[in-house]
Amino acid sequence: MKQFKQSITIALLMSIIVFSACKTQKQMTTETKQKVELNTKQDTFSYVLGLDIAKFFSQNDFELNMDAFFQGFSDKYKGDSTLFNDEEAKQLMMEFQKELQALQEKKMQEEIKKNKEAGEVFLAENKTKEGVKETASGLQYKVLVEGSGEKPKSTDKVKVHYEGKLINGTIFDSSFQRAEPAVFGVNQVIPGWTEGLQLMSVGSTYEFFIPTNLSYGDKAAGQIPPGSCLIFKVELLGIEK
Repeated sequence: MKQFKQSITIALLMSIIVFSACKTQKQMTTETKQKVELNTKQDTFSYVLGLDIAKFFSQNDFELNMDAFFQGFSDKYKGDSTLFNDEEAKQLMMEFQKELQALQEKKMQEEIKKNKEAGEVFLAENKTKEGVKETASGLQYKVLVEGSGEKPKSTDKVKVHYEGKLINGTIFDSSFQRAEPAVFGVNQVIPGWTEGLQLMSVGSTYEFFIPTNLSYGDKAAGQIPPGSCLIFKVELLGIEK
C-alpha cells in the first residue's frame, strides 16, 4: 500500500515537472505537434519523465483525458480559478487512488488465477511422463543423475548448482550461468527445495517441478510472476560441515 502511494505520488509530481515545459494544450494536439529537440540535460530529463508517466498509466490500464489534464494543470500553474479547491482535489485524488489500487488488485488476482491454472495443467501432464515421481506434498521430481554420497538433513547447509525456470521455459536464475555454486541452509529455502534436497545424495542431479504452494505462493519474486509453478535443475555438490 505504501509503495503504491509512493508510485502514484511520484508519477503525479513528474507530471507537473514535465508538462510545465508545455506552453499550451493546443501545441500538443495531433495537428500541431512537432518533434521536440533535446538540446540540454533538462530537455532529455523532461522527455524521459514523460515516457515514465505514460508507462505508469498504461500499465495500470488508465486512460488520461488529456484535455481535462491540461486544463487542470494550466489553471493551477497559472493561478487561475479551479473547478475544485485543494481540499476537494485531495479527496478526489484519494478516491482515484482507491479505484486504481482496486484495479491493480483485480489484475493481480486474474494473473494469479491464470498462472495457477496453467501450473495445474502442466503438473497433471508432467507426472505421467517417464521417470517423474510425485511426493505426498505434490512435489514432482526426476532423477537425472543418482549420486552415492550422503543425504542432507533439514539442519544442514549445502552447496549446489541450479537453474530455475518457468513452465514456459523462461530461465529466471542460474548458478550454472554464473559459474558460481550457491551455499545455503536446507531449511532456508522454499518448501519444495527443502523437501527435494533431502531426497538427493551428494553427487546427484535432480529436476524439481514445484507447485505454487511449495514455492512463492501468490507473491511475485523478482522475475517470477505470482502463482507460478517452477522448474529447477539441481546438482548437489556437497554438504558443508
